[in-house]
Amino acid sequence: MDAISKTNELFFNKTELDEAQIMPIISDALSTSDDGELFLEESHSEQLVFDDGRMKASNYDRSIGFGLRGISGEAHGYAHSDEMTLDALKRAAGTIKTVSDGYDGHFAIPPKGGHNTPLYTDENPLEATDFNTKVKLLQDIDAYARSADPMIKQVSVSVATTWRAVRIIRPDGFQAADIRPLVRLNVSVVLEKDGRMESGGSGAGGRVMLDQWLDPSSWQSQVDEAIRIARVNLTSVAAPAGELEVVLGPGWPGVMLHEAVGHGLEGDFNRKGTSLFSSRMGEQVAAKGVTVIDDGTMMDRRGSITIDDEGTASRRNTLIEDGILVGYMQDRQNARLMGVEPTGNGRRQSFAHSPMPRMTNTFMTNGDYSNAEILASVKNGLYAVNFGGGQVDITSGKFVFTASEAYLIEDGKITAPVKGATLIGNGPDAMGKITMIGNDLELDHGVGTCGKAGQGVPVGVGQPTLKMGGITIGGTNIG
Repeated sequence: MDAISKTNELFFNKTELDEAQIMPIISDALSTSDDGELFLEESHSEQLVFDDGRMKASNYDRSIGFGLRGISGEAHGYAHSDEMTLDALKRAAGTIKTVSDGYDGHFAIPPKGGHNTPLYTDENPLEATDFNTKVKLLQDIDAYARSADPMIKQVSVSVATTWRAVRIIRPDGFQAADIRPLVRLNVSVVLEKDGRMESGGSGAGGRVMLDQWLDPSSWQSQVDEAIRIARVNLTSVAAPAGELEVVLGPGWPGVMLHEAVGHGLEGDFNRKGTSLFSSRMGEQVAAKGVTVIDDGTMMDRRGSITIDDEGTASRRNTLIEDGILVGYMQDRQNARLMGVEPTGNGRRQSFAHSPMPRMTNTFMTNGDYSNAEILASVKNGLYAVNFGGGQVDITSGKFVFTASEAYLIEDGKITAPVKGATLIGNGPDAMGKITMIGNDLELDHGVGTCGKAGQGVPVGVGQPTLKMGGITIGGTNIG
């Protein structure tokens, strides 16, 4: 059974909505708009947290509702409700019409095709594994972690599962649907030695079932990694301060690329001229060799979507090619206003939110150098392997990122681990300072969530090892 058929059961057979009756309501509401759609969603989510040797939290949520959107030029109206009734839809339609009142819109053509080859299973991970099995999984992880190191002071384990079904209906008859699973496992530990306590964490997930994490060979590696990071932090010294060459490790450090560059390549910021990348199409915006991709079509990845939340099929979009800006990420509204095609990046957190241009899986492609060659080329620098939090100003491009795992590089060799290192700079400027690109591209392990305008959506990041010259390091060791 395809996604359209399966969502018929959810949205029409089990609610008061009738497919034949809703079409005239949508058509009337959007009759003078340029674009718009009815977005239907049912979501089930569960999170279990095992902390301090016992089950600390068990949360389950089910939501169902619709969002109706009408776009008139640069304006848009959005109304949503968790009442799946014709009366609620009629009230929403009345709200939408106030935005397009007096506007003579020409309704945009529907998304092309609107369907991709399914990129993930449509099974429900909440139902595929019973509750007691999930609890035992958390207990086993906790017991393994506590027995792995006598310095263990605290262990926290969580597993989150989500199942989301969506349906997009347009007044021109276009319909598309998707059913999206999502799983995430996280482990964090605190170690204590000689009165000093340090933490470490690791996680993994994707658009998969939970069963692959029931095998100890899968989850033990996450525990081992969390403990390894905590051990490293126990021996860390104060981070240096000043301008240094920086080597970014492969994989999760791509979050810096996501924040410092990716958001600046989203269509809305560029249409409004508030991004440093605005009006720079075809220009050199990064060092030669730098190619940045946003790809929503990767199998089972956390950031993948078969279709976006406007019904456009996801795709692989090249944003920067050999340092040249060649594309922005677009939803339908910004694409139309900029005179380009939508790119399958119209995403929303839920039916209660209007879509906007958002990333999916964003990464830099491989270069020619090995990790060892890049490290050996640095006389005095910093090797940042993992990042924690960060902040970026899209308009100025300025960023500050905190390295959660980093090491000194001295005469081409990794030496002491450091703590408290922050990387300070400007996104486009930093991209121009890339001097070596590794051949070891990795994607993150499936834990990323991106925030924008109060909305969070699952994303993926990645990159090979990178060497960047002259990045300002904020640290506590200024001697």
